[in-house]
Amino acid sequence: MRVGLLGGSFNPAHRGHAHVARRARRLLGLDQVWLLVSPGNPLKPARGMAPFAERLASARRIADGRRIVATGIEAALGTQYTADTILALRRIFPNVHFVWLMGADNLLQLPRWRRWIDIARAVPIAVLPRPSYNRPALAGQAAHRLRLARLATRAATTLAARKPPAWVFLCTAQNPTSATAIRTKEKECSHRQKAPRAPRASGSAGHPPPDTGAQAGAPGAAAG
Repeated sequence: MRVGLLGGSFNPAHRGHAHVARRARRLLGLDQVWLLVSPGNPLKPARGMAPFAERLASARRIADGRRIVATGIEAALGTQYTADTILALRRIFPNVHFVWLMGADNLLQLPRWRRWIDIARAVPIAVLPRPSYNRPALAGQAAHRLRLARLATRAATTLAARKPPAWVFLCTAQNPTSATAIRTKEKECSHRQKAPRAPRASGSAGHPPPDTGAQAGAPGAAAG
């Protein structure tokens, strides 16, 4: 069985995550993609982080439960770092061929991850493009250090069976959706909903303000 591991905070999960999972599954010939919802990301501030149960629920909403599966297994394992999670999963599922999935933004910052070389030696890695990150990531420290282990995109379907270190950059369509942008929109919508009403004009007592069709906080105002 071939399984892609897409780890993250999923704060919240969004269509960009779903896009990555679907494209990776198809291009790499995977049986499943697991969305590993992290109980706490050491590289991200706790402020603004939604509760774990809420983030896991959002990941389940974009999964189908069969080919794309959302899981909180990291919380059950008690692992905080990717290197430890991968080692634990390999022990529990010795017959599964895992592939670590990440965006180009994470490839760029991979050297900041604890024991990142151990990660590259433990599991094959597939990198998906992210707008504005692709060139810096491919010119970055991790890509340079692992340059001899890089496969051509046409060999992507063989990645899961490769002995690590092995990685591929998938040349595929990009999705610009960002969890940060979603949280910003939600915050702006919340502020608008809490904004005080403007005072009524003189002589208009007892009459509601006109409906302009653009009232802040209307359903769908924060869509996208």
